[in-house]
Amino acid sequence: MSPEQRRAAVYLRISQDRENTRLGVDRHREDAEALIAARRWTPVGVYEDNDISGKGHKKRPAFERLLKDIEAGHIDVVVAQEWPRLERNRADGVRIIEAAQRHHVLLTFAKGSDIDCTTAAGRLSADMFSAIARNEIEVKAERQSRAQRQRAQQGRPPKGVRPLGYATNGDVIKHEAEAVKKIYGAFSSGSSLRAIAAALSGSEGKDLPALPTLPRHNRTLMIERNARRSEEGLEPRPVPNDDPWVPSTVMGILRNPRYAGYSTYTPKEVLANGDRRRSWRAQILRDDHGEPILGQWDSIVDLAMWEAVQDRLDDPARITNRVGTDRKHLGSGLYRCGVCDKPVKAHGQRYRCAGHVVRSREQIDDFVVEVVRRRLALPDLHDLLPSADEPRLQEIKEEINEHRARIHRAQRDYDDELIEGFDLKRIRDRENAAIDTLEVERLRLSLGSSHTSVLGQRDPAAAFEAGDLGVRRSTIGALCTVRLYPHPRGMKSFNPDSVSIMWR
Repeated sequence: MSPEQRRAAVYLRISQDRENTRLGVDRHREDAEALIAARRWTPVGVYEDNDISGKGHKKRPAFERLLKDIEAGHIDVVVAQEWPRLERNRADGVRIIEAAQRHHVLLTFAKGSDIDCTTAAGRLSADMFSAIARNEIEVKAERQSRAQRQRAQQGRPPKGVRPLGYATNGDVIKHEAEAVKKIYGAFSSGSSLRAIAAALSGSEGKDLPALPTLPRHNRTLMIERNARRSEEGLEPRPVPNDDPWVPSTVMGILRNPRYAGYSTYTPKEVLANGDRRRSWRAQILRDDHGEPILGQWDSIVDLAMWEAVQDRLDDPARITNRVGTDRKHLGSGLYRCGVCDKPVKAHGQRYRCAGHVVRSREQIDDFVVEVVRRRLALPDLHDLLPSADEPRLQEIKEEINEHRARIHRAQRDYDDELIEGFDLKRIRDRENAAIDTLEVERLRLSLGSSHTSVLGQRDPAAAFEAGDLGVRRSTIGALCTVRLYPHPRGMKSFNPDSVSIMWR
């Protein structure tokens, strides 16, 4: 086949082009077109996957079309800037090599040589290119990870997308920070993630009027980026719709250690662990003594508030509840059956424990709310509340720090080649098991002594009446255990003796 008869396709890919400047793909296109002209090939099309990283499993639409056109016999040559632009990952590399081999397609690169996949030598060259490219990527990733860890050890704000409440340099954005504080306050008072999301969205009839209405954070970020693009004379990019907030976004805010002032770094083993609840605390960078490293920025919530929120999010009762904390009725899952002591469920207008208790929901709720309100109005309320086991909580914190320090020292010994990998794993597994045991004890003590923000108000009774469903449930759960017994037969009026309220 003469050079003029060879049909050449151009494949372009840039891993990251958030601002859509297209500078990279335009440069690569110019290089590819110059090569095609020099070889006197016939250009038959450009296949472009701009702003698609080599990480993850995101599909490359243009790459898939390129493979289909190769299989259809429309292409004799594929031109790319270099092998990593074309391969991205080993699976895609195998696919393009096999397709090129079946249809006698030449792979060539503006920064490199030709690969004739119809020969054993050509396939060996492709494998070598792939191995070298992966090595370069891994070395670059290690260098970047080391720089990120060093930055975190210095307490400097991490690079990347700014969280709600902070500028990219770590400065506090006042109105957003106030919203973050109110999000933490609402959740610690017992409000659900869904109720908080609805309040931030400005939903009609929202239960949390104290929370401000805010646009989704990704919308705010894109508006800010477009303002910078406008200053640089660039075209704006599409702005996401102002959709309602979702509970998972609220969860991300509540889990973020940066709001408590902690410097964070996420090791690979944390991401591979799969335990998201552990990984949030594991992101907190610690010194040789196991103490958290604080960032060079102002915290938005205090440490005690952040830890209390983590305890509530980690509560096994909440995790095993399929609908989270978003209950629709005051006593559902909170009140207990007086016969079998299992939590009752809401069933229509009643609370029900199959075979034991069926009670009017409205009557029971009115009675419990009134009794709790009276309790909250007592002048000696705080003398009646259970006290936290503060000394033991502090001991647990110190013990956890000791175990984390041992993990840190083992990691350092491994880096210095003083111990083997299996020694590091053995130490890490042993210390993490001890940490998990202590965390369970700390969680039990923290939840057992949780008084919610209602009980800390100047007028707890008024705060209880003004609170949303989540706040009232949390307050009742902290103060007492409510048990429902069958209503006496033949009695038409409500019998208070059929409801037991045991104060903690």
